[in-house]
Amino acid sequence: MNWLRWLPESVSTFGGDIDALFAIIFRGAAIWLFVTIGALLLFAVRFRRREGIRAKYIRGDSLREAAWILVPVLVVLALDLWLDFRGAPVWARVKLEMPPSDVQLQVTAMQFNWEVLYPGPDGRFGTEDDRQVDNELHVPVNTPVRVALKSKDVLHSFFLPNLRLKQDIIPGRTIPAWFEVTRPGRYELACAELCGFGHSGMRGWLYVHTPEEYRAWQREQWPPS
Repeated sequence: MNWLRWLPESVSTFGGDIDALFAIIFRGAAIWLFVTIGALLLFAVRFRRREGIRAKYIRGDSLREAAWILVPVLVVLALDLWLDFRGAPVWARVKLEMPPSDVQLQVTAMQFNWEVLYPGPDGRFGTEDDRQVDNELHVPVNTPVRVALKSKDVLHSFFLPNLRLKQDIIPGRTIPAWFEVTRPGRYELACAELCGFGHSGMRGWLYVHTPEEYRAWQREQWPPS
């Protein structure tokens, strides 16, 4: 059974790991929801008001009575620790273990636009061959890409749903992120942080090219002199 069939197609190298965590959380929450609702319905019927049966005052100071609270708490705590154990390697892979890459970009968020800066043939930012494009990221397929995220004004959130990548952007800081896409195509870039009246229109696109297409795009942007 595909528990996450409503999600957009995953096309990043770590997307499968993120989806596996989503599935664990979804299944656990669904099971706990049905158990809770079932218990509420059972108690509502079992202990409904009836003639000849008086309500009892329960102090809750005996171990048997306290178990109704302690057991669910222990179950939830165990599930939370298990989820932390499963999620720690994924977090490290996505947020900490950034692979080296020859493809580097700077993405600056502003109300309500994405400014994407490419370093040019020299591979360095802050030189004359830098090129800025609004709302378009162009990268090669099956290649790690490192992104430096900045904000000019307020909080934004760099969100690529198909890549399962979401990173908040804080003004005054440069925040690193990375991804590697496994399938060419065009994928939506959205802002996932309410950043003002034009938030819903803050939209861009990630274009993932084959190696040949990416080299052709580079020649268009930096024609041979």
